[in-house]
Amino acid sequence: MKVIGLTGGIASGKSTVSRMLRQKGAYIIDADEIAKEIVKPGKPAWEDIVRYFGKEILDESGNIRRKKLAKIVFSDEKKLNLLNRITHPRIVEEIKRELEACRRRNEKIVIIDAALLLEIGLDVLVDEVWVVAVDEKTQIDRLIKRESSISYAEAMERIRAQMPLEEKLKFATRIIDNSGDIENTQKQVDEIWREFEKTWKDSPRGT
Repeated sequence: MKVIGLTGGIASGKSTVSRMLRQKGAYIIDADEIAKEIVKPGKPAWEDIVRYFGKEILDESGNIRRKKLAKIVFSDEKKLNLLNRITHPRIVEEIKRELEACRRRNEKIVIIDAALLLEIGLDVLVDEVWVVAVDEKTQIDRLIKRESSISYAEAMERIRAQMPLEEKLKFATRIIDNSGDIENTQKQVDEIWREFEKTWKDSPRGT
């Protein structure tokens, strides 16, 4: 089994690339989906978050309002670090569990789709790191368009809270430039997939 770590900054288009790779037959482990799962009402992470941030962040059903929590933590580094200490170890633990399940099922190619792949040390679990890159202006425009309620300053706070793209690129085995249109991105993904598949098949017993 080959494991690829797919990462990129917020609003870089990583999810779009992830969908393209799923269509090619890769099995996707989505860190964001895991992050949503571990903070469901009654789960240990939910209890820790509510204990610190208060019930004001909950909706009528007891679910955490992610946008409200994001506004709180991205404007206060200490609170962001606390939230990360609550959630990150549990996300890593769940990803490791899913990887083991993939091995038992004999999955051939597994993608760990994680914005914070490098920040939380998930890169030690992968054979290659693929970085989705986008220029900062495009990143800001896409983020504001996606999260219509946030300001330019808030968009910058969220971008600055992650590892800079230049740092991410130092770890990259392959780079996908997603600054252009979707056709251009698809062409790059097709080419990278062909190269990777050939390398994988040419290695001893595809290991």
